[in-house]
Amino acid sequence: MTSIADLRARAKSPGGQKAIKYTLVSVISVIVTQIALLGLQLLHMSPVAANLAACTIGGVPSYYLNRRWAWGKSGKSHLWKEVVPFWTLNFIGIGFSTGCVAIADHWSLSHHYSHLVRSLLNNAANLGAFGVLWVGKFLAFNKLMFIDHAAES
Repeated sequence: MTSIADLRARAKSPGGQKAIKYTLVSVISVIVTQIALLGLQLLHMSPVAANLAACTIGGVPSYYLNRRWAWGKSGKSHLWKEVVPFWTLNFIGIGFSTGCVAIADHWSLSHHYSHLVRSLLNNAANLGAFGVLWVGKFLAFNKLMFIDHAAES
C-alpha cells in the first residue's frame, strides 16, 4: 500500500511533476474543447462537424502547453519529432471521438431527445472517447515526442 509520503515524493519527482502538468494541460484542453463543442452545436452546426472543429481548437493550446510547460521544451518545434506525431495522435483522437459523437447523436435522435440533451450527450461521448485515449497519449508524449534528443547522444 502506498503512503501519503510516498505519493508526495512521487509528485515531487520530475516524472510526477510532468504527469501533474500533463493532467492540468488536459483539463484546460478539455474545457476549451467542451465549450467549443457545446457552443457550436447550440449554433446548429452538425455534431460531427462541431466535434472536428472543437477538437482542433482544443488541440492548439494542448500542443503548446504540453510542449512548453509540461515537458519544458523551448525554441522551434521539430516538425517530424514533435509536430507530426502530436497532430497524428490528435487526429486519431478526433477520429475516435467523432465516431463516438456520431453514435451518441444517432442514439439520441432515435430517442427523440431535445437539441440541448442531444448536444450534452454528444459532449459526454467526446469526453469519454478522449478519456480512453488520455493515458496512451501521455506515454507517447513522454517516450516518443517531447524528449531531450540532445541528451540521448
